[in-house]
Amino acid sequence: MLMNPMEFDVRTGRQGAATEQLNAIDLQHLRRYTMGDVKLEKEVLELFLGQLPETIKALSLAASERDWQMAAHTLKGSGRAVGAWRVALLAEHAEHPATIMNAALRSQAIARIEEAAEEARAFIRSAYPNAS
Repeated sequence: MLMNPMEFDVRTGRQGAATEQLNAIDLQHLRRYTMGDVKLEKEVLELFLGQLPETIKALSLAASERDWQMAAHTLKGSGRAVGAWRVALLAEHAEHPATIMNAALRSQAIARIEEAAEEARAFIRSAYPNAS
């Protein structure tokens, strides 16, 4: 298995958050940055949704360790920015050397990130019906 069932919680800085227990999007986190501006919130999430498939594709097509690390790091940062904690945490694990060096772990990391991305997409579309 790629990950320990009890993960590091990037929100609190402590051990103990299982990735399956994380919300697709933490709207309270995002609203701290958008100051409650729903239009801006929606725009930020639409940008996230627009970049998500491209960044996952870059991860899937990574031809070098550097390409893989850049794509994983980009996913981690964008996930953290919008409160997509599961995407961010899975991307953080994808950055680890053990994952980079093992083809089976890379495939598993991509599959889990894609699953988390789909959960984020579904959440955003249900919360903002006119989102991308």
